[in-house]
Amino acid sequence: MLTKAIARYIRVSPRKARLVADLVRGKTVAEALAILQYSPQVAARHIEKVLRSAVANAEHNHRVRSLDDLRVNAVIDGGPSLKRIQPRAMGRAFWIRHRLAHITVALAEAAAGTSRSERRPGAAPAKPRARGPRRPAVPRGAAGGRSAKTQTTRSA
Repeated sequence: MLTKAIARYIRVSPRKARLVADLVRGKTVAEALAILQYSPQVAARHIEKVLRSAVANAEHNHRVRSLDDLRVNAVIDGGPSLKRIQPRAMGRAFWIRHRLAHITVALAEAAAGTSRSERRPGAAPAKPRARGPRRPAVPRGAAGGRSAKTQTTRSA
C-alpha cells in the first residue's frame, strides 16, 4: 500500500529541502516527525506539514490503524523560478532567482527483512561490486623512480 501527499510551488530552495528530506527518508512516521519537529531549517516545517497530510490520507483513505509499519520516502523536485532583476553598478543588471520546490512524501509498508537493522545476525554481508581490472604497478628504474635524465653522476 502506498499513500502520498504532494505540496507544489513551495517557496524554499530544492537543494536546501533535500538536505532535510535525507534526514527522514527510510524512517518510521514517529521518528520522522520527531526529527522534523526539532530541525531548525525552514524546509523542515514544509516537509512536516506534507508528512502529516500523508498520514491523514493513510488513515482516511486506506484505513491504516497502525503507523508503526509505515516508512517515509520524501522526494524533492525543483519547480519554476521566480525571476527578478536587481540593478547593479554601471548600468548592469543582476538576476535574482527565487527557487520553488515540489515536495512529495510517500508512506509505504516496510518489507520484512529488507533494512539493514532488520537483517538477521550471522547473515552473510553483501558482496562488493565488481570493479574493472587493476592497472599493473609502474616498475621503477635503478634510480628509485627518477628518470635517466634527472640522474646525476658523481666523479671522484
